[in-house]
Amino acid sequence: MKKVKLWGLLLLFIVTMVACKSQTQHVKNQDNNKEERPNIIVIMADDLGFSDLGCYGGEIDTPNLDRLAKNGVRSNAFYNTSRCCPTRASLLTGLYQHQAGIGGMTKDEGEPGYRGSLQSNTVTIAEVLKDAGYQTGMTGKWHVSLTKSLERKKHLKWLAHQEDYGDFSDISSYPTSRGFDKYYGNIWGVVDYFDPFSLVNGTEPVKTVPEDFYYTNAIGDTAVAYVEQFSKSKDPFFLYVAHCAPHWPLQAPEEVIQKYIKTFEKGWQKTREARYERLLENGILDKENSTLTPFMFPELDWETNPNKDWDIRAMAVHAAMIDVLDQSVGKLLDKLEATGELDNTLILFFSDNGASYEMPSRYGPGFDRAGSTRDGRKVHFPVNKDKMPGPQTVHSGIGSQWSHTANTPFKYWKTRVYEGGINSPFIAFWPKGGLKEGTVISKPAHVTDIMATCLDIGKGQYPKEFKGNTITPTPGKSIIPLLQGDASYEAQKVYFWEHYGSNAIRKGDWKLVKLDSDNPWELYNLSLDKTENNNLASEFPDKVKELEEEWMLLAKKYNVFPKPESRRKK
Repeated sequence: MKKVKLWGLLLLFIVTMVACKSQTQHVKNQDNNKEERPNIIVIMADDLGFSDLGCYGGEIDTPNLDRLAKNGVRSNAFYNTSRCCPTRASLLTGLYQHQAGIGGMTKDEGEPGYRGSLQSNTVTIAEVLKDAGYQTGMTGKWHVSLTKSLERKKHLKWLAHQEDYGDFSDISSYPTSRGFDKYYGNIWGVVDYFDPFSLVNGTEPVKTVPEDFYYTNAIGDTAVAYVEQFSKSKDPFFLYVAHCAPHWPLQAPEEVIQKYIKTFEKGWQKTREARYERLLENGILDKENSTLTPFMFPELDWETNPNKDWDIRAMAVHAAMIDVLDQSVGKLLDKLEATGELDNTLILFFSDNGASYEMPSRYGPGFDRAGSTRDGRKVHFPVNKDKMPGPQTVHSGIGSQWSHTANTPFKYWKTRVYEGGINSPFIAFWPKGGLKEGTVISKPAHVTDIMATCLDIGKGQYPKEFKGNTITPTPGKSIIPLLQGDASYEAQKVYFWEHYGSNAIRKGDWKLVKLDSDNPWELYNLSLDKTENNNLASEFPDKVKELEEEWMLLAKKYNVFPKPESRRKK
C-alpha cells in the first residue's frame, strides 16, 4: 500500500544516508577557506527533440532552461551517439560507446564492443573527480548495467512490482560502485513515471512510492536535496541529473497536459514551419546553410488525419513531460542560489539523442514494459490509437511524424545518425566561468568531450590505470575554451557513429552517413548544408572513399567489430 507521506521520509533518508567525505562541515559562502574549484552539474534529458525547448524555437514553456541559455551558451552542433545507454556510457567514461562495452543495448552479446555494461577498461567522471576531492551524486536513469531477463510470466510480474526477484543487476555495476557517493534512481531504462521499476536508493530497492509520486519530480527533488547537503561541505561537488523525460511511455500530470491541449492543433507540418522560423529568429540556425528539410511523410495530410485528436493529445503529453522537467530545473536553480553555490557552478544540459519515433504500443508487454500496474489494472498499448495517452494505464509514444517535428529542422530521429538523431540541444551556464553569454556556437563538440571538460575545471587527471585495470585513453577534449569564445579552439578532428548499422563520420565540415547497412553512403558538406538536404556522394566519389576508409579504421579501433552474430547481415 502506498503511503502519501513516504516521499518526504524517503528524501530525508536519502539526504542523511551517506555521510559527507569531509568530516568538517562548512557553508561555502561563510567559509574563508572554501574550495574555489567549481561545482559541476550535468543534466541529461531523454529523447528530447532539437527544437523542443523554448530557447530553441519550441512552443513548450521552459523558462528555467531559457534562463540558462540567455545567460550562458547554446550550441547547434553538439553530438550524442543516437541512443540512450550508448550515450550514457560515452558521457560517463569519455569513450565511444563500443570502447566502453555498450555498442548496442544492455545485454551481453559476447563481443568486446557489445558486453552490455561498463567494462574494466573504463573509468567514470565520478571516479576521477571523487579521487580529486569532489563530492559526487547522481539521480535518475543509470542504464549502463546488464539487464537480466526472466521467464516471461515471472518477468512481467517483476516489472509490475507484483513479485520480487532480487537485485536488478550486479550491484558492483551500480552507480555507488562507479564513483558516486549518493544515488537515487532507476537501474534499467524505460519506466512507468507513476511507479518506476528498478528504483533504488544507493543499492537498496525502493519498494513503494507515495500516491502523488511522479518520477520527474522525484529526480528533481532528490537533486535539490543533494545540493542542500553538498553545500555544507567546503569541497566542490559533481552532480549528474539523468532524467527519463520525455522518453515514452507518454505519462504526465493531467493538469500540465491540459496546458498544451490546444497547442498542437495546427499539426505536424505547420508546427515544423513555425519552429524553423523561431530557430532562425533565436539565432540557432542561419538560413544560408540550414534549409528546413522536406516533410518526410508527403503522403500524409493533417486535415484528413483520422487520428487528429489522439495525435494532438500525444504531443501535449510530450510537452507536459518537458514542462515538468523544466520546473525541476527551476527548483534546482533556486536551491543553488539559496546556498550561495550558483555563481561557481558549471551546469551542462543536453539530451541523450533526438526525439523518438518508437511506438511501444506496437510491441505490447515485454522486456521493459509491464502489462499491468502494481494493483492489477491492465496497461493498454493502443495500436489503433483507441486509448488516449497520459495516464499510468496507457503506454505509447509520439510516433514518427511528431518525432520528425520535434527534431526540426532535421530529418530522422533517435537510433539514426543523421542530424535529427545525434544533434542535441545543448546549454552551458557558469556565471564565474567567463562564458561568452547569450551566444550560439557552431563548432562541433561531442558527448565524449564531457569527461575532459569536467576534469579540466575540476583539476582531475584522466588515469592510465585505475584499480589495477588499464584504462583506454579518451578521445575527448575539454570544450571550456569553446564555451569561452576562444576562436583558436580546435575540436576533435573526427567524430564517429555506429548504431545497429546506422553509420556516420564527420571530419571537418564533411559528413558521410548511411541510414543502415542496406543503404548507400550519403555525403554532405555541413558548412553549406547543415540540414543534410543535398547529397554530394555522386559529385565527390573520392571524398566518399576517403571517409569510408577512415570510418572503417575507426570502427576497428573502437570495437565495432566483430559484430555479434545477430547483427551480421544474413
